[in-house]
Amino acid sequence: MRPALLLPILLLTLACSSKLERAKAEGLIRKGYPVVVPVTVPEKASADKGSPEHLRLVTLKENLDKSGWFDSALQTEGSRETFTSRLKPDAPKTIKAAPKGFSMPAAEAIFVRAVRLEPIREGARVTYEVRLEKPTAQFPIFQALHPKAKVGQTEQRHATFERRRGTWELTGTDEAFRKAE
Repeated sequence: MRPALLLPILLLTLACSSKLERAKAEGLIRKGYPVVVPVTVPEKASADKGSPEHLRLVTLKENLDKSGWFDSALQTEGSRETFTSRLKPDAPKTIKAAPKGFSMPAAEAIFVRAVRLEPIREGARVTYEVRLEKPTAQFPIFQALHPKAKVGQTEQRHATFERRRGTWELTGTDEAFRKAE
């Protein structure tokens, strides 16, 4: 091929690939999923009787008692009740110590699709959806703490991309959870 024809073809190829394509963005984001959605059980918490927070703590205690993995108690001091929980020795190893309590997997969030791609000065910003799936036995505990959470519910997340050395790279997301193992 003559060099005179090669230059326009090369420039056309570079121009066509300068915009982030939806399929490319989805492929790069999908690599970070599924993520584990944990539930954190407080070791100690208190609330005024009759308050929404108190109702959540009572529901949490009931769900923890059903699991059989925690010793939990409510102590009354005037108009406040204090909830305490302690992990039993025979509890599953998936329950880990966390700051001020215990953390355990409640479900997974999976990548669904990219919703919007928008160019920004540094590259591109992508809005995408994740869906809550695969609830574990601890999902009722998660729902006791987050009453609006439902299996199959979608949430939006955001990712940023930069063009480096001629290719698009995922530089970050606002996903707060870690990848499933």
